[in-house]
Amino acid sequence: VNGLQARTFGVWTLLSSVIRCLCAIDIRNKTLYYITLFTFFLALVHFLSEVFIYHTAALTIGVMAPLMVASFSILGMLIGLQYLEVEALSQNKKKN
Repeated sequence: VNGLQARTFGVWTLLSSVIRCLCAIDIRNKTLYYITLFTFFLALVHFLSEVFIYHTAALTIGVMAPLMVASFSILGMLIGLQYLEVEALSQNKKKN
């Protein structure tokens, strides 16, 4: 890893964390919710590709931790998405 790669990865991590914090503040914003969900998919694909395709990382705790966080976050957000859709439908019924 050179300095440029480290800084790029750091900025990517910072951007992902800002998006995730904004989603936590405004969780009913569906566009932001989908963008946040995509950041977890992107992280999962990135780490899986580094381990299984490029072989630049080993399955150590340092790699397993982000894989587990991304996996559980995707699962939780997909479950939460169903509740957001039900809530949106019930709000539309109240307006009509």
